[in-house]
Amino acid sequence: MNTVVGKTAIASRLAPTGSGAGQNTCVHHTPLVGASLLAKAVGRLAAMLRLKASSRAGSLPQWKIGACLCLLALATSVHGASMQWTGIRDGSLYLQTDRQDAVTVRWVPAWQAEANTEHLYLLDGQGRLAGERLIKADQVRGEQQWPLLPGTASYRLEIPGYSFRRYSVEHDVRTRALFAPAKVHFSAETHDGDELYFKVAAGEQAVLAGKFHGGVRALQVRRVADGKQLQLNLKPQRAYWQFDQVTLPVADVDQIWRLHLQGNGKVAFWLDGTANLFAQDPAHLQPVRQDPGQTHLTLYNEALGTTPRLGIYLPYELLPPSSYPVLDALKPQAATLYSFVDVMAAKVNHEDAFRRLYRGRFGISQDITLLAASQRRADLQADRTSLGGLQAWLMSTRASGDNGIHYLSFADEPNLNYPDFASFQQLFQSMAAQVRADPANARAGVRIAIPASSRFTNGPFAENAADRRGIDWARRLLATSDDQIDALAWHEWMIRDLLATRVYRDSVRQAANLVGLDNQGRPRKALLLDQTNISSGSSLSPYDQETHYAALWWTSVAINASADGWLDMLNWFMLADEPEYPKGMVRVLDAQRFELKPVGLAQQFIRQHWLNQVLRLDNDAFEVDVLAMATGKQRKLLGVNKSTRAHQVSLDGATCPQPGMTLLYFGPDNRSHSVAFDCKAGQIGFLLPGETVFALSWTASLSPQPAARQEAP
Repeated sequence: MNTVVGKTAIASRLAPTGSGAGQNTCVHHTPLVGASLLAKAVGRLAAMLRLKASSRAGSLPQWKIGACLCLLALATSVHGASMQWTGIRDGSLYLQTDRQDAVTVRWVPAWQAEANTEHLYLLDGQGRLAGERLIKADQVRGEQQWPLLPGTASYRLEIPGYSFRRYSVEHDVRTRALFAPAKVHFSAETHDGDELYFKVAAGEQAVLAGKFHGGVRALQVRRVADGKQLQLNLKPQRAYWQFDQVTLPVADVDQIWRLHLQGNGKVAFWLDGTANLFAQDPAHLQPVRQDPGQTHLTLYNEALGTTPRLGIYLPYELLPPSSYPVLDALKPQAATLYSFVDVMAAKVNHEDAFRRLYRGRFGISQDITLLAASQRRADLQADRTSLGGLQAWLMSTRASGDNGIHYLSFADEPNLNYPDFASFQQLFQSMAAQVRADPANARAGVRIAIPASSRFTNGPFAENAADRRGIDWARRLLATSDDQIDALAWHEWMIRDLLATRVYRDSVRQAANLVGLDNQGRPRKALLLDQTNISSGSSLSPYDQETHYAALWWTSVAINASADGWLDMLNWFMLADEPEYPKGMVRVLDAQRFELKPVGLAQQFIRQHWLNQVLRLDNDAFEVDVLAMATGKQRKLLGVNKSTRAHQVSLDGATCPQPGMTLLYFGPDNRSHSVAFDCKAGQIGFLLPGETVFALSWTASLSPQPAARQEAP
């Protein structure tokens, strides 16, 4: 067994076979122990006795049978026995039943639940949305039940992390249930002695991995057939993305292992090299069946609005020329920048060189600058240094003469970093007055953006988060200073689950609703989602950041955030990996060598197919996200299949056959290639593989027409 700084590219957690990448995290402050993950199934002994009769699995140790005698007595006296999973915080539960059943989900608060809405999703065996539950912030406790219909394919119940509630799930004990936990990030809160089973197929080289999150301290596994035992101790690590692992022996027959959790509280455990699936009943350890999906699209020649400028956070330094090729490949249209007021107050022209580089060499004409201080200090005061640094930045911007638009936020995530709203409001009023005092600032393209909050519709990761929601702080500033505000800006973190990325569309809609729409149906203030990543800070998983998973996630976020045509800017955080923050689009090999990570390669593909206008598109699928775009007569559909199953895609509303129409796939190999498509009875069709981005391109006969004026929901 050894400690790992996960570098291996492993497929997404969506894959129930092989290995899968987790996408959700643990963040500090969360209280520990809740209910047990594995509240033992009432019918456990009967299942184990079935396993004992199986020649493939071998016999169970006698000590285990003795421990289950009480469960046998309960199972024989209770009609309709149920199986429960409790303490879940992040994971997928696959459910397959041969008879009518229902799944019941209950929740209780874990940490800051009253500040955060959450979503639960139930997908059927073809990937259709069978149920969705929006849990409002004030619903800190509750219950949801959905029917499960008999079928050979598995339902998928998704509990996206990071979650602020503890979830319990109950279903009939005869319904086959398999749990797919997140990787690196904690997936549950458990009790000492909780147990699960997993299977390693013949010939597979499996690895059991885990991470210490302050709760469970060790993973003990015992092979059912012969009692062979291994112990994986979980140790505190220097970096969040480091974890422990142990290699399991290879056998020429299938192996069933029992996992025993030692310790109470948060736990992260997972499998690589085999199916990342765990069961309470070993008889449930069968391959998950997922039938092919169907996606039907209908395109309209109506322009809803404009696509956002896709950008990136750029560092506070002059980049070496050897890095120019990777930035050229990414083609950022916008940038997030910082200005350190103490540095600028001491040296007015300190930032001129790298800002000229970004605006001149790379053609970035729109950016947002967040004021801060060196040493990552974010809680500025309206003192001589801060106001002097602001004045130096304004002078530099006026002198640049670049005719761009330069949004300015006076604080970085004030709802996280300031003691209260009043403290931030005082800073805002002083600095806004200074900017507005000289009309030359506006003529130089300076625009004031607020609040650059940590998250927007939900609270930041802090105590008393219900009083710190970004949308509420923005509303309070707009109520008193509307005429001084040009844009609404926010940062979004911790939406790690691919099935949850639709919340980006919801946040843009709520921002548009807050500022209102003008006579052309556009938001009255520019909307800027100027920083986002799968995770915040250094709570990073290599299964997220280093793999194709990040490519799927970023494509999905870009599609959902752009869908209504209201967003003006969308920026990934950050450009290149840093030693304590390996979350860039670019990997730093050494001081002079750089390469695009999978998410950077996806950004390159997206930018090659990014047009100016958003077209109206109907999409009946849940697992496949698609954005329709136009520039004049050019047309593009950019889409992503977020599941492992293939989807048969059909498109109405585009002339078919169409000379020059092309279809490109960008798949897990992080390369794009051309593929064929069908044209039957005027409908375009193609089979979209799992975990694949696509771009369909053609030239239309007419430019799009403006859509009827939208109303913000």
